[in-house]
Amino acid sequence: MGHELIKATLIPDVIKMIQDEYLIPEDVAFDRFFRSITYINYDDDETGLYGQSALYIFSLYQQEQKENGAVQDSPVM
Repeated sequence: MGHELIKATLIPDVIKMIQDEYLIPEDVAFDRFFRSITYINYDDDETGLYGQSALYIFSLYQQEQKENGAVQDSPVM
């Protein structure tokens, strides 16, 4: 069995940080995170990222966004 419980516990915190940083709704933050390379690596037990803090995972996500030149504009609500 993998580390699903640990991973599931941290995801809401990471999503909240993405929401707050990029001023986007929860569903958009959720979608962006789950489509990211950061999430793919986080979901892979071999990387060991499940043992890191939500803040560390969020920092990896931010770095990925910067490296990709992604613009995280707030959608029209």
